Amino acid sequence: MERVALTALVREKAGKGVARGLRREQRVPAVLYSHGKSMPISMVSRDVTKILNTEGGEHALINLTLEGAQGSGEHMALIKDYQVDPLNGSLIHLDLMEVAMNEKVKIQVSVHITGSSIGVKEGGIFQYGLRTLEVECLPTQIPDNIEVNITNLKINESLHVRDITAPEGVRILSDGDSTVATIQPPISAEKLESMLAAAPTAEVGEPEVVGKKKEGEAEAAAAPAAGAKGKEAAPAKEAAAPKKEAAPKK
Repeated sequence: MERVALTALVREKAGKGVARGLRREQRVPAVLYSHGKSMPISMVSRDVTKILNTEGGEHALINLTLEGAQGSGEHMALIKDYQVDPLNGSLIHLDLMEVAMNEKVKIQVSVHITGSSIGVKEGGIFQYGLRTLEVECLPTQIPDNIEVNITNLKINESLHVRDITAPEGVRILSDGDSTVATIQPPISAEKLESMLAAAPTAEVGEPEVVGKKKEGEAEAAAAPAAGAKGKEAAPAKEAAAPKKEAAPKK
């Protein structure tokens, strides 16, 4: 596993305002946990991001040198957790766990699929199960990942945690019955068509255009409008009243 050296400053103050100030200075607020205690620290964001971007960097063994009024000295630590900004991907917080070189640790390690499955070559569909496994080992024996070879996996077959051979000195703690990889049978065109036919269909009404009037309202509104124009649909003129005949002169 990778081993790196980093320097951190012990923080005397904590809080959101302090954290925002550190980020403006291109530093990441962090916490070092050790035997039930915690110590607020800060580190250079660029240095930590560089480690995380390397293969297996999340499990790097860090030789951490602390500087400050309290807790100065050297500590061996692992990255326990970290958070990134969902908008720009920048590192916003880091949790470290102090370790002893002669004490085993429990940690999550990613699964790395290798090989080309027989079932996939026959038209099957590969489906992931667990993406990480919990393991226990000494800090110096933490693997970058756990390799899982699926070459012999056929259609309708699954590979479980119990089928995995762990590296030397590593014990897998995840449930042995949990599935890591499966080869699903291909879906025929007939089966897909029957599935679509069996699916309930929702009745969708005609969308009403904003400002569109119903048929009755439209006719009612059209009458006065036509009368106002006097050209398009002028109403029939009423029959003129008969003129009164002039009385005969005497």
